[in-house]
Amino acid sequence: MRRLVIALNLALLVLFPLSWTAPLIRAGVLPFFDLAEISVLSGLQALWREDVFLALLVTGLAIFAPYLKTLGLALVHFKLLSPRLLPALTVLGKLAMADVFLIALYVILVKGIGLARVETAWGLYLFTACVLASLAISLLSKRL
Repeated sequence: MRRLVIALNLALLVLFPLSWTAPLIRAGVLPFFDLAEISVLSGLQALWREDVFLALLVTGLAIFAPYLKTLGLALVHFKLLSPRLLPALTVLGKLAMADVFLIALYVILVKGIGLARVETAWGLYLFTACVLASLAISLLSKRL
C-alpha cells in the first residue's frame, strides 16, 4: 500500500503540469464561431494583463498550492520531512479545490447568461482528478 501511495503521489508531479496546459474549457462569443481553448496557463496569462491581484490568487491556488503539497508529501514519504506537517499539507490541497470551484462557477455563469458558448474540456476533469487524488493521498499518508 505504501509503495502505491508513493507512486501515485510521484505521478502527480507529472500530471499537475500536464493539467495546467490541458484545455479546461472551450469558450466562444457566439454559437457560430470556433471555440477558443482556455487552459490554466493561458487563463493566467490573460489575468496577468488585466488583474494582477486575481492573477496572484489564482496562481497560488492552481499552481503553487497543489504542487507544493505534492512535493511536501513526497518529502514525508521519503522521511525527509516530519509527518507532523501532514495537516498543513492537507490544507494546501483544499486550497487547490477552490480553483476548481471557481472554474465551475465561471462555466455556470456564462452558460446562464446565454451570450457565450462554453463547454468543459478534458483538462478540467484531469485537474479535478489530480486535486482529488492529492487529497486522497494525503489522507492515506496519515495511515502510513
